[in-house]
Amino acid sequence: MKHGEPWPGIIGKYRKYLPVTEEMPVVTLLEGNTPLVCARRLARQVGLRAELYIKNDALNPTGSFKDRGMTLMVSKALEEHVPGVICPSLGNASASAAAYAARAGIRCIALAPEEVVIAGQMAQTLIYGARVCAVRGNYDDCAAMAQEIAVENRFVLVNSLNPYALHGQKTAAFEICDQLGQPPTYVALPVGDGGFMAALWQGFKEYGNNKNRAPRMLGFQGNGAAPFIAGHAIPDPQTLAAAIRIGRPANWQGVLDAVEESGGLLEKVTDDEIVAAYQLIARLEGLFLDPSGAAALAGLVKLAGQGFFKPGENVVLLATGHGLKDGYRAAIQEPSEVLYVDNAEEIQRVLENVH
Repeated sequence: MKHGEPWPGIIGKYRKYLPVTEEMPVVTLLEGNTPLVCARRLARQVGLRAELYIKNDALNPTGSFKDRGMTLMVSKALEEHVPGVICPSLGNASASAAAYAARAGIRCIALAPEEVVIAGQMAQTLIYGARVCAVRGNYDDCAAMAQEIAVENRFVLVNSLNPYALHGQKTAAFEICDQLGQPPTYVALPVGDGGFMAALWQGFKEYGNNKNRAPRMLGFQGNGAAPFIAGHAIPDPQTLAAAIRIGRPANWQGVLDAVEESGGLLEKVTDDEIVAAYQLIARLEGLFLDPSGAAALAGLVKLAGQGFFKPGENVVLLATGHGLKDGYRAAIQEPSEVLYVDNAEEIQRVLENVH
């Protein structure tokens, strides 16, 4: 891509780093090229002595980082002339799959836990025309069923078990290096299935061509859904951050390798810490993250309080999904009181008491 040309999507931009052929039809919604925002006020407020950046992947076409992998998976599905794609989801993956399947003109089936469907988190998936099945079980049950159905019906499974997912998602690491001019000191992100952490680590190693210069990977899980930290599967995972409510992650070894090779760490956070971070970044930086992204911020706040970071270092936090996907959560938490008024004089009195 020459300087001044329109952004072509991640396949067009990073083709030489991706397992694609010249003949492969490219299904894109111009994903990628998401902003890297310096968050000085937030860093100062939480006592984080390093420079903090937010990689806002919530601004991908369907509102999450999943679009990076989906463009490649659906393009490959179209190349293979399959009838459709199928995925287990807690909301983000199915929305992405449904959008890219619609773009490609193929079918999409999404399997989601019944509680996720009832909460309205599959509305985006449905509007794109996908067929949604509400499973009486958890995400791990959905994943097992999706794998079985995919094999029996020649549908492509579009989750992190599909190797093309990680190839697409690693492009976030490429962009971070391009935007900063070099790899950061640390990369922080929420960890559910583990695919994004594995993908990012792969990307930093490939793009920098020297893993010694790659960042330390910091992964954060919800207190009741932390299989990587527990060292075993969690039968009934529970956390406010729905996108990382996964008890049997598919990318177990990939996450452990990323942490060990990079000298990183895994930490867990409580729901209360997630809510506090969720509100803090919105009020200080004007960024509306979903609760999973807030979980990663909560982890950074915890580490900052322990004096983990040093001046001269920098940290990139991955905002993996948009807060609008969980907008009802903001209403439930009532981050600021709504005042009902009848005239301008009452508004003036409100302004006089705003600090």
